[in-house]
Amino acid sequence: MAEAAGAGGVTDAPPSRGYEGFAGVVAEVASASVPSWPPRVRAREGAPNVVVVLLDDLGFSDLSPFGSEIRTPAVQELAETGYRFTNYHSTPVCSPARAALLTGLNPHRAGFASVVHADPGFPGYVMEIAEDVPTIAQSFRESGYATFMVGKWHLTTESKIHDGADKSSWPLQRGFDRYFGSMDGFTTLFHPHRLVSDNSPMIVDEYPDGYYLTDDLTDRAIGMVRALRANDPDKPFFLYFAHQAVHGPIQAKPEDIDAYRGAYESGWDHIRSERFARQVRDGLFPAGTEAAPGDVSWASLTEEQRDLFARYMEVFAAAVDNVDQNLARLLDELRELGEYENTIVVVASDNGGTGEGGPEGTRSYFSQFVQLAGLPADWERDVDRDPSLIGGPRVHAHYPAGWARVSNTPFRLYKGATYEGGIRVPLVVSWPAGLPRAEGDDGIRPQYAYVTDLGQTVLALAGVPRAASPHEVDGVPFDDVLRSPRAPAARTEQYSEFAGNRAFSRGRWKIVTQHRWGDAYDDTEWRLYDTCEDPTEVRDLAAVHPDVVAELAAQWHRAAWWNTVFPLDDDGSLFTHRPSTELELERPVTLYPVTATLERFRSAKLTKLRSFDVLVRADLGSGEGVLLAHGDQGGGYALSVRADMLELAYNEYGRMHRASAPLGGPAVGGRGEAEVLLRFAAEPGLRWRITASIDGEMLFAMDPLLQLLGMAPFTGISVGLDRGGPVDWERYEKRRSDPFTGTLRWVRYLPGDRAPENPEVIIPVEQAVARIYE
Repeated sequence: MAEAAGAGGVTDAPPSRGYEGFAGVVAEVASASVPSWPPRVRAREGAPNVVVVLLDDLGFSDLSPFGSEIRTPAVQELAETGYRFTNYHSTPVCSPARAALLTGLNPHRAGFASVVHADPGFPGYVMEIAEDVPTIAQSFRESGYATFMVGKWHLTTESKIHDGADKSSWPLQRGFDRYFGSMDGFTTLFHPHRLVSDNSPMIVDEYPDGYYLTDDLTDRAIGMVRALRANDPDKPFFLYFAHQAVHGPIQAKPEDIDAYRGAYESGWDHIRSERFARQVRDGLFPAGTEAAPGDVSWASLTEEQRDLFARYMEVFAAAVDNVDQNLARLLDELRELGEYENTIVVVASDNGGTGEGGPEGTRSYFSQFVQLAGLPADWERDVDRDPSLIGGPRVHAHYPAGWARVSNTPFRLYKGATYEGGIRVPLVVSWPAGLPRAEGDDGIRPQYAYVTDLGQTVLALAGVPRAASPHEVDGVPFDDVLRSPRAPAARTEQYSEFAGNRAFSRGRWKIVTQHRWGDAYDDTEWRLYDTCEDPTEVRDLAAVHPDVVAELAAQWHRAAWWNTVFPLDDDGSLFTHRPSTELELERPVTLYPVTATLERFRSAKLTKLRSFDVLVRADLGSGEGVLLAHGDQGGGYALSVRADMLELAYNEYGRMHRASAPLGGPAVGGRGEAEVLLRFAAEPGLRWRITASIDGEMLFAMDPLLQLLGMAPFTGISVGLDRGGPVDWERYEKRRSDPFTGTLRWVRYLPGDRAPENPEVIIPVEQAVARIYE
């Protein structure tokens, strides 16, 4: 062979050596001096696991270690063997809290002045963690940890959570090895509108009966841990478990609701007084502390209102109870693995309980959610339905503000406020092996702490250095406070701001505002409280100590400039100004039957606050079922074929409207394809006039109906079936997702003119960027 090769001109080919020759090559390579591969990073021996459990919209008193009557024995056990903080503070709303926890930066510096539904272009409203700002997940991974996340992310601007978006701000790109959950701010617990596994959306045509998201998230978390242990028995893990519960819409399993039947008939005044009494008894507040006053008394309500309102709270309590049941399952898994003792477990909330259900609660969460000027007089924030449906999959509900006041016992106001009710939340930390309680230590820690410090604290406890970054961290670890009840607070001052509401705490003093949109910003807004003597902010001392007010106001302004807090959102315009880059999402789109459900925000750009047409190309006589569906039980519409009839179901925030007409002509009987035009024409008064025609022939028209606004339709557009939460419950009970059995070619959405009430202002990003480089 060598000779032939030489004759052919390949003169330097090496001789064939077979297996023996290969073995020689291996030996030569092994003996040669070659650079070694970098060693695999391993965590230090005996490094603890870390589990951070974050609940959504849970008030200070909603867990039993903080005074609640709700049964939470798993959290109670962690508190009794670990540590509970009575002076831990978060941000007024959720996205900023999550950004601060994961980055160690103050929320505005991290780019999250608000929830990620705004994108006005200012530094504090970037709504994405900068690439050179590491998350604690990245720090843990660099130190040899496996990193897992389940649940709510809500740290990617909503224009980038669709399937074709840049994923650089998604969980896997920000330090997590595995992810399962909802990228959005919330979802329904029986029929989640969109779940993502790692970097891909899950396609779920139908959820099984009995499905409940909190259970599923726990199953996934346990599965991630078991898979790790099957492959590496020693590698520690960081698990960030961010619950969707108990954010609205509040939903719970029937058996959990039954366990609280009748528990709240005594009303919110009585329940709040009982919680506060337990808080004082357990040493969370000194005797003599005065609870903040309430608003509407339970006695002033009608009997019908009391029955209805009690039902809301039964559901809320059941959802909290279920979270605790699932926490117990996770802790039992750690015990089974022999790793419970060496696991740091943190349980906290992202902000205070919310009053967004309004004074009477709502069974129409998405209509209640709408905050738009000029709503028509007949806008319904609570579509009347059987109270027994509250908590189940058919109703998107939220409890009245009176129960939010109970959640935040004994503090003033709710989520969104910079008063303590909005920002003072429960925190429990446990690590049996590393932080055993000393004899005589009751585990109660009254020292001030802030959410920015929490992630840095778990890094410090685990001995994990923060990943390299040019950005100075704001978080101050409070591990010394955990080790000694007499240690001074690691943090002595902190600013707060959301939607113009402001606060600044320094030592015992706190200044705070309750700003009304449209009012002028000036220092006469500030109120002053001594939070040592008056933790519930009952006595305003601004007139007594104007010098303290002036000094702290000046400090707030310095902190605000440093943390990119400005501009303040005085009128909500920062939510209505949208970048021109989003116009790409308003172009016509064609969807095919095999297409995954179009993501919520991507779908909304085609329909929200505008006229639009939907074209359907199908052989309507070749089968039956759903042609397209957009939305769910919170509001939506679905077009279907049944018994040679074209049917439209319109769910107006829980009130059903239906229209139908015989197909007739060439559209049936297998005589060829036809084109259906479904037209939504926006009219004054935030209404759509909806008509349907086939090949230009009018079939039916519906009386003008309220447009679907806010977060509705919540489930995105599906073609060829009704995926996820059903639009029409009656059809769902009979036919489930009801896939179309005939020939469906495509569905095309054609966005039209904006509605007169559309407040959006488009910011020309391209021109602004060009000016920078001129």
